[in-house]
Amino acid sequence: MTTTTHETRVEADPALPTIRIVREFDAPPERLFQAFTDPEVFVRWLGPTRTSVRLDRWDNVSGGSYRYTMLAGDKEVVTFWGSFHEVRSPDRLVQTQSMEGIGDGAILNTVTFEDLGDGRTRVTDLTLAETFETRDMIVASGMEHGVVEGYKNLDALLASS
Repeated sequence: MTTTTHETRVEADPALPTIRIVREFDAPPERLFQAFTDPEVFVRWLGPTRTSVRLDRWDNVSGGSYRYTMLAGDKEVVTFWGSFHEVRSPDRLVQTQSMEGIGDGAILNTVTFEDLGDGRTRVTDLTLAETFETRDMIVASGMEHGVVEGYKNLDALLASS
């Protein structure tokens, strides 16, 4: 299977404390949904190439929870945790997410998997932050670089399986 390199759009809405990430993939929605929810697949593509993911907890059912840490070698870079609010295969995943060092707040993250036909899917990841300050801190963290690299990792993983 060959893949096309697709653009990853990362947009911060000036009127709302949101971040919208849109990306097309050369795989059907079921495979993309699995990549976002199957812990063995998730850890293989998430984040920049120089990092790895250690899962501490992963109960991906509606009402379940998760906790994972991004690592650079043996060094912990950042830890995320939250709850899965809606796990609806193959088209929707809703979760909250908190991050160590950001305080007690949480963001609401909704990922949709839109079937484009011909084995292609558009993934839209909408993040709603509590405040513009939190949203801007997320954007300034370099998250765009990690998202773009992670999605390239996901392209390679989808092409190889």
